[in-house]
Amino acid sequence: MKILIENGRVIDPASGLDKVCSVALAAGRIIAVDRLPEGFAPARTIDASGCLVLPGLVDLAARLREPGYEHEGMLESEMAAAVAGGVTSLVCPPDTDPVLDEPGLVEMLKFRAEKLHQARLFPLGALTRNLAGEVLTEMAELTEAGCVGFSQAEVQLPSTQVLQRALQYAATFGYTVWLRPQELHLGRGVAASGPLATRMGLSGVPVAAETIALHTIFELMKTTGARVHLCRLSSSAGVELVRRAKAEGLAVSCDVSINSLLLTDVDIGYFDSRARLNPPLRQQRDRDALSAGLADGTIDALVSDHTPVDDDAKAVPFAEAEPGATGLELLLSVAVKWSQDAGVPLQRALAAVTSAPAGVLGASLGTLQASVGRIVEGGVGDLCIVEPQAWWTVERAALASQGKHTPLSGYELPARVRATLVGGHIAFERGRG
Repeated sequence: MKILIENGRVIDPASGLDKVCSVALAAGRIIAVDRLPEGFAPARTIDASGCLVLPGLVDLAARLREPGYEHEGMLESEMAAAVAGGVTSLVCPPDTDPVLDEPGLVEMLKFRAEKLHQARLFPLGALTRNLAGEVLTEMAELTEAGCVGFSQAEVQLPSTQVLQRALQYAATFGYTVWLRPQELHLGRGVAASGPLATRMGLSGVPVAAETIALHTIFELMKTTGARVHLCRLSSSAGVELVRRAKAEGLAVSCDVSINSLLLTDVDIGYFDSRARLNPPLRQQRDRDALSAGLADGTIDALVSDHTPVDDDAKAVPFAEAEPGATGLELLLSVAVKWSQDAGVPLQRALAAVTSAPAGVLGASLGTLQASVGRIVEGGVGDLCIVEPQAWWTVERAALASQGKHTPLSGYELPARVRATLVGGHIAFERGRG
């Protein structure tokens, strides 16, 4: 289908493009930017006056809850949430049921996702069989099946030796290992250690849980030469360690969740289980350091950390609640809000959810590497059209995700997605579903 998007402010953070112009699409690809091809006759013209035309968002952390947790989310509902939020490419961790530790499971998940014709799905394979932390998976076979990296999700490895072997193997074949830096034993609390957790009687997770894990990972990276992506930094000290590691030339990238970027432990309020998250919300100095780290590029990407949780799992005491929050539909709005509140240039904020996370995926994108997270002639037609001045309130009725819980519930956020295109077809259009 030939589509012409005209009169919109086209922003491509990867190239620095920022101007009001047209974008023409045909056969699933962008065929022209800021010009009209000779003889081009669009079947659909979209007037994007007053709107931003952006690359489709790339989210590096989104649980779709299928297979195994369909009571909390279905592939259909969460993919619908993705495109409603302008997300056209997303990475899902391997902690499904069964775990993504066999090629057949990965192929089936990708096949089901492709049939929906919505967002592009890039699964992470399990680093160890059944995430048990004992035997490494067949990484080569999982890569052939479509995995873009290997992870333990939230399951920490009990053995440093196993981690060393995993990094050695991954380095040999150029695979990226995705790790959540949290020491196994210190990370068993439910809130960030500090005065608030003490007053509330909640078991704490000290900053040392993150920094000890980071020191271990960096030392093993030095000896193995492995590439590692750190998932969801949460502390000021962690940001500084990553900054030093990058200065030393280690092949490390990292991300931060929308919740840690905007909120602090004070937002737990009166034991609000919607704020029961992994990693836990920390103090204001940590939030400020995370914001500064994302602004200066120490932190590469902003992620939704989308984890839909059903009502029963949240309607319990805080310490017993299942950690997680919905986020796919909030990612773009939080990026724009952060830009406004922190005085960060809009291009930098948008890069954190488009070109920068695409850069983290790098060569694992294969033939899509040159165009995911970008607006480039010849690239795939993954775009979102955004009304930047449209403020909306986060509430259950506003969310397409099956998971309705978020600590940002009740917040008024800027920027609403008007339409999302994936592979040149309209996957979402507000008012049309």
